[in-house]
Amino acid sequence: MNAILALEDGSVFRGTGFGAPATACGEVCFNTSMTGYQEILTDPSYKGQIVTMTYPLIGNYGVNSQDVESWCPHVSGFVVRELSPVVSNWRAEQSLADYLAQHGIPGLQGIDTRALTKKLRVRGALKGFIASSVEKISDAEAVERARSWTGLVGVDYVKEVTHKEPFLWDAKDEQSASFNLVKAAAVADARNVRDPLPPADLPIVAYDFGMKYNILRRLRQHGFKVQVVPATTTAAEALKYQPAGIFLSNGPGDPAALGYAVRAVSDLVASGLPIFGICLGHQILGQAFGGKTFKLKFGHRGGNQPVKDLESGQVEITSQNHGFAVDPKSLPSDVSVNRINLNDQTVEGMRHKKKPIYCVQYHPEASPGPHDSNPLFAEFRALIEKS
Repeated sequence: MNAILALEDGSVFRGTGFGAPATACGEVCFNTSMTGYQEILTDPSYKGQIVTMTYPLIGNYGVNSQDVESWCPHVSGFVVRELSPVVSNWRAEQSLADYLAQHGIPGLQGIDTRALTKKLRVRGALKGFIASSVEKISDAEAVERARSWTGLVGVDYVKEVTHKEPFLWDAKDEQSASFNLVKAAAVADARNVRDPLPPADLPIVAYDFGMKYNILRRLRQHGFKVQVVPATTTAAEALKYQPAGIFLSNGPGDPAALGYAVRAVSDLVASGLPIFGICLGHQILGQAFGGKTFKLKFGHRGGNQPVKDLESGQVEITSQNHGFAVDPKSLPSDVSVNRINLNDQTVEGMRHKKKPIYCVQYHPEASPGPHDSNPLFAEFRALIEKS
C-alpha cells in the first residue's frame, strides 16, 4: 500500500503502508524507546496522537495478548523507519502489521524518521494526517486535512478512554502476578508461570483517566485491593467505597479541559486521605492545589528520561509519555516540587507539605521498563499505613 504523512507546516512524507487501509488525523509525536511498542500502542495516553518511533527497526518480536496496557490500541497512526519482515519471539501471537489491521489503525514505514523527529524537536508537536490505503490523496489535500484537525488543546479525550462502569481489579488474582521465568522443558505452560501475590488487605479507589493495566498490576502486587472508578466519579461517590487511599491515573489530552476531575480531586484533597498520582493524575493534582498547566513544545516520550529527586539527590531513569506539565510558579507555598526533569528542568514530582499527598509526572510501573521508580508504590502503602 502507498502511504502518506502530512503535517500542518506543509511537510509531506511518502512511504509504504502497513496495518489497516485507513486514514486518520492526530498530533504527530515521537517516542525514543527501543522496545515496548505494544505497550505504547495500547497506552490510552496516546489517544489522538500519531506516534513515530525513533528506533529504526520495529516489530521484530511481534505482538501478544498478555502485554497490552488496555483493552485496545489507542494511537491514531503509527510511523516507523522499517517494519521487521520477520517475527521471532516465543511469546508472539501475531505480527505488528496484523495487529494494527485488526484494530483499524494505519501504519507507515520507509520514511526518514530522523528527519521527522528533528522537525518535531525544532517546530514542536504538529498536527498531522496519515493515510495508508490505495486511495489517491494529493499532497495539498493531505496537508489541508492535517491543518483542519481540531488538535489536543482544550479537548477532553479522557471520557473516550475511561471505563464507563466501576469494577474491582483482578478479584480472582489471575492478571496481576509477575512473570516467573522457568526452563520451558520443566513446565508444560512456561509462558503462564507467575509469582505468588500477597493478600489484598488495603482497599483503595483508583480513578481511571486512561489507566494502564500495569499500574493496576503493580498496585495489586503491593497488597492493594483496587476499586477502579470512571473519570467522572465525584468525591462523594468515591468515598462510599470507604477507601484507605486514592490513586489518580495517567491519561490523554489537555489537563486544563478536565474541570470535573479537578473538582473531584480538590474535594478528595480536603478529605485528608492519602493520595498518589501519576502523569495526568499529577497534572490534575497540580490544578487541584491551585496551580496551572501548560503545553510542552514536543513533550517527553520514551524510556530514558532522567529525573532528579531533590529530597535524596538520587537520579532515576524513567519512562514518560506526556505533552503537558505543571507550572511550578503557580503552585501554593504548601506544595513543594520534589523532582525535576534534568533535560529541561520541568516539574516531575510534587509533595504536599501538610497532607499525605504526592505525585509524579512519569511512569513508575513502566513496562517493559526501566524500573528505577518501582519503590513509589511501596511508598504509597507505607504512607497509608502511617496515616
